[in-house]
Amino acid sequence: QAMYHFISGYTAKIAGTEMGVTDPEATFSACFGAAFLMWHPMKYAAMLAEKMAAHGTQAWLINTGWTGGGYGVGQRMSLKHTRAIVDAIHSGDLAQAETSQTTIFKLAVPRACPGVPSEVLFPESSWKDRGLFYEKLQHLARLFMSNFSTFLDGDKYVGPDMAARILTGGPGLASLDD
Repeated sequence: QAMYHFISGYTAKIAGTEMGVTDPEATFSACFGAAFLMWHPMKYAAMLAEKMAAHGTQAWLINTGWTGGGYGVGQRMSLKHTRAIVDAIHSGDLAQAETSQTTIFKLAVPRACPGVPSEVLFPESSWKDRGLFYEKLQHLARLFMSNFSTFLDGDKYVGPDMAARILTGGPGLASLDD
């Protein structure tokens, strides 16, 4: 999953932080620096995995963006909660926490984190309209898959086994119909 999300380089352009943006828009930049890549992004992802394994490093995805509903309904993620999550990573608390797997993206999310309400960890519980949450989640998954389709030739650079391993870290096609 770390390799897949590193290759995806997902972020969002947010009003107030980007000129001309009035509504949040998803954007992708391979390895968070596509303009500077000399090799295929899968090669960089394989190098990342190799370094992580060699040094016993873990990767964590942290939602620093939006929660509680779509733009105009929800709000930016609280810095207080973000700091509490980072502190729990540094202390090792999250590595020991029980997790639940999210739908579609299959991420292992800690069931509890000191100083963070559960609805922050599980954003679907903070949306008044859960149907709309899942609609937006499916849309985001399709954006990820569309973006990643440009990297499907990566087996030429990392071999078919590594390319297949990287692909397992993304959203599942079958789960979009759930």
